[in-house]
Amino acid sequence: MKRNDAGAMAIELRQTCDGIDWTAVRDVLKEAGMSFHAPEIHRRAFEGAYNVVFAYDEGTLIGCGRALSDGVYQAALYDIAVLPRYQGSGLGRLLVEALLTGLGDCNVILYASPGKEGFYRKLGFRALKTGMARFLRADAMAERGFTE
Repeated sequence: MKRNDAGAMAIELRQTCDGIDWTAVRDVLKEAGMSFHAPEIHRRAFEGAYNVVFAYDEGTLIGCGRALSDGVYQAALYDIAVLPRYQGSGLGRLLVEALLTGLGDCNVILYASPGKEGFYRKLGFRALKTGMARFLRADAMAERGFTE
């Protein structure tokens, strides 16, 4: 991992979809063990989001995330992914904080990958008692530990 002269990570955050390599987005999601689709599908999803964040290390995409929102009181975070070699470095926190900053006073929900709940708890998220989901591939999501 690259460090600047002060010893901190030299990471660039971008909050626009301009110039994004959508194949790289797919690859980050895939390498992070998350659901991924054709690059064009990711382009449409991120461009339709309320706000986005992309993290780069020396021009290489290493993380991303997006938020959906009504811009008033409700929002949801999706596709928050960090390449495995950068996990545990604080990059995930930077991505979430960048997305939350753009959401104002909204309630924010998300569903975490199984095993990642502790990361989100540290950022102030709490488990829902009444959360429900309807997935297109319900069996696959149950196998991955997302549903009962």
